[in-house]
Amino acid sequence: MGLIFYFTLMFCLSSSDLDAEQEGMMARKEIFAVAQMGPVHLADTKAQVVARLIDMLREAHGRGARWVTFPELALTTFFPRYIYDTPEEYDQFFEEGLPSPAMQPLFEVARDLGVGFYLGYAEKTEDAGQTRRFNTSVLVGPDGALLGKYRKIHLPGTVDPIGDLEFEHLEKRYFEVGDLGFPTFATPSGRFGMCICNDRRWPETFRVMALRGAEVFMLGYNTPTRNIHHPEPAHLREFHNRLSLESAAYQNGAWVMAAAKCGSEDGFAMIGGSAIVAPTGEVVARAVSEEDEVISYDCDLDLGAYIRRSVFDFARHRRIEHYGPITDQTGVEVPS
Repeated sequence: MGLIFYFTLMFCLSSSDLDAEQEGMMARKEIFAVAQMGPVHLADTKAQVVARLIDMLREAHGRGARWVTFPELALTTFFPRYIYDTPEEYDQFFEEGLPSPAMQPLFEVARDLGVGFYLGYAEKTEDAGQTRRFNTSVLVGPDGALLGKYRKIHLPGTVDPIGDLEFEHLEKRYFEVGDLGFPTFATPSGRFGMCICNDRRWPETFRVMALRGAEVFMLGYNTPTRNIHHPEPAHLREFHNRLSLESAAYQNGAWVMAAAKCGSEDGFAMIGGSAIVAPTGEVVARAVSEEDEVISYDCDLDLGAYIRRSVFDFARHRRIEHYGPITDQTGVEVPS
């Protein structure tokens, strides 16, 4: 209904305004793709995984897509479910440099095809003589230029194992909290923002990017079907995923590109539900499998601009004098 409502309002504009809007809409339409990944097992090599990414990149290009969003930690299995004690054990999952040797074939094919992409990976870097590790995503332009990097801020799970009989969730063990904030990046198609998995559950993530002009949010995720820290019905895992994506899109007047890594990795199940969500909050494309699957949509970026001029006109309607607790405190503090 939201898309129909938008075009009904557009019809009611004066003819000159309508012509201007239509001209902008025509100039601002672009095909985006989301590349969902099926399971990546411990025994799978990075070369095998990158070959799958390239296959999906080529499929997206064949549909006319100029941008592809890949999942979080796309090059390996979701290794934080396992317990490792030393860097010698877990550094096999990390990448050094951009592009790393494992990434190089994907970067080359994407540049040759003229397709930009978001890619999630485990980053190992040296900073002032100190080794640091982050859950990271990179944004690469259609010409192969590195446009930006994001490091995951809202790390779920624990540092120490909780002793679950099935699996662990140890992102805090292997990654530092991201130190780059929520930047946005100028691209040939508009301004994009990036986040990763659990970031999508926190509305501050998207609001900060929207305040910095983001028109498109790209994110990848690896979400298990079971929450080992807070038991909940399995159906809520995917419902909460959709709820987070749809509300982020609508409340910020932006497109959302969400790519899952899903299916059963060595017996550990993760949700799918990769989606493209319009600024109206409506899902316009959604994956239907738990395998490698490409979805795409011809996105009208001016639809988001319309939302940001009307219901969510930040400059006219926000009242920051009342938002202090959002940044002044972390947990709940009940006024005396």
